[in-house]
Amino acid sequence: MDELATTRRRFLAYFSGVGLTSTLLPGALWARMQEQEAAEVTSSMILQSASVSGLELSEEQAEAMAEGVNRNLEGYAALREFSLDHEVGPPIHFNPLVPGMTVDRKERPFRASSAEGLQRPSNLEEVAFWPLTGLAELIRTRQVKSTELTEMYLARLKRFNPTLNCVVTFTDELAMAEAERADRALASGTYLGLLHGVPWGAKDIIAVKGYPTTWGSNAFKDRETDFDATVVARLREAGAVLIAKLTTGELASGDRWFGGRTRNPWDPSAGSSGSSAGPASATVAGCVGFAIGTETSGSILSPSIACGATGLRPTFGRVSRYGSMTLRWTGDRLGPICRTAEDCAVVLRAIAEPDPRDPSVLDIPFNWDAELAVGSLRIGYLADAFADDPSKGDDWTANDQRALDQLRAAGIELQSVPTPLRDFPLDALRPLSAESTAAFDAFLREGREAELGRPERGARWRVGRTVPAVEYLQAQRVRSVLMTRLHEALEEVDVVVAPYGDSRGYLRGEQTGNRAGSGPRPQRRPATSQFFQLANHACYPAVAVRHGLGEGGLPTGFTFVGKPFSEAPILAVAKAYQDATSFHVERPTLGG
Repeated sequence: MDELATTRRRFLAYFSGVGLTSTLLPGALWARMQEQEAAEVTSSMILQSASVSGLELSEEQAEAMAEGVNRNLEGYAALREFSLDHEVGPPIHFNPLVPGMTVDRKERPFRASSAEGLQRPSNLEEVAFWPLTGLAELIRTRQVKSTELTEMYLARLKRFNPTLNCVVTFTDELAMAEAERADRALASGTYLGLLHGVPWGAKDIIAVKGYPTTWGSNAFKDRETDFDATVVARLREAGAVLIAKLTTGELASGDRWFGGRTRNPWDPSAGSSGSSAGPASATVAGCVGFAIGTETSGSILSPSIACGATGLRPTFGRVSRYGSMTLRWTGDRLGPICRTAEDCAVVLRAIAEPDPRDPSVLDIPFNWDAELAVGSLRIGYLADAFADDPSKGDDWTANDQRALDQLRAAGIELQSVPTPLRDFPLDALRPLSAESTAAFDAFLREGREAELGRPERGARWRVGRTVPAVEYLQAQRVRSVLMTRLHEALEEVDVVVAPYGDSRGYLRGEQTGNRAGSGPRPQRRPATSQFFQLANHACYPAVAVRHGLGEGGLPTGFTFVGKPFSEAPILAVAKAYQDATSFHVERPTLGG
């Protein structure tokens, strides 16, 4: 057999035995080619395969199909020979805005809370848990040098990393060079803003020139790039100081990576959840000023809830994804993991800019005003999702209800909103998983999945090979319907308060494991899980906020969800909650 014939055989083999009408025809064709040891498809093969698949075709139709299929096979062969870097995405850009949806396109001044009058404590390590506005004031007034702050955070990170296992690579040399540059700039009269000289950590699927970007996998642990991700470049321009590449679950899944499991600062016998495992763990432990995580389906919100951080999943199209590992071109997002809602706003301001290397990013201003009167917002809460459910545990139920009461006590009027689209067929969106298969196609064809800590990931990706292009596009069309219906269902509110929906099973231990001896958590909130998956597919922004401690002393939390590009309103309501409570300032014992 020549190479072209072999390629044809291999392509058709992917579809063999799949039990769907739309894919039975390719599978049956493959069987006919195998039987006849043929290098090309004939019209008789088409007719025989169509009969097996329950399709009726005329001879003329079969002949036309045979000609087209053989041309396609030649195209597949050429496609296999074309080398594609992982960074190359399709020239089709997803837009989270639907007809009738409006966004504020007027840019306004950025107004953060005042921190004037703050004084440097006698023990600098006390500021490890301060909000960014406080750190910025110490640097702006030259009470603290960036080099001092960087040395302090690096020392904490190195001291607690053996317990937390949250660092892949320390970037000491780069960090000190950036800190010295920040100090020189300030000495010469140049102040770059609230992130000037502040140390931060990057999830290790975000590229940093000259350092490994391992994606948490043994298969890629020696991978380096000769470029920076856009988010890294933007934060450097804002004066921030990168001190470490923080852990990610392998290939952005869970909290287990090639170096083990990332642990929870509140109880190191528990996992941190993932996949932004290191960013959440290190931030809550006071080992970085803030961190950048990524999310495709819960990977910012879940570890933020598990570790008690304040994590923002921005709208798709808000932050450039250039230089970050791809899981889904129409779903990946980068966002801040911080200690407060306003910290998230400060970081988002620095990274939410259009990028010619990521055309999906829209030029929509992020307007933050720390003094925004949240009473002017229409705030709904998912009453039925918050309702008592015997499957979810008394700790979460009590903390959920207390959080709602605290919001009302803070003067926030909540209107009951039914959980929307309870019966929407989410399974119809499963074909979207083909994007991940495409992203790692070369890796699979090289047969490298045995290098993974969880080789079964390769098998799941191969399932994406059974998704016909037509079904993938139909799923995107269903997604469009979902986005329109969700917008219509929530048209009367600006912000939705929702209990956390553990749709991926992270907090139940399926991905990360729970506190030793506690066993898995019970299945929680089907209605909420449905809502979070809907909002995720619609690319809505959401912020996770801690609202107490629960079983075993581990954090509990809830979320504020908004329409596309409404990060400012949801962060404002989250800030109002944090201003009225003190959960976000409580420290795990581990943090010192």
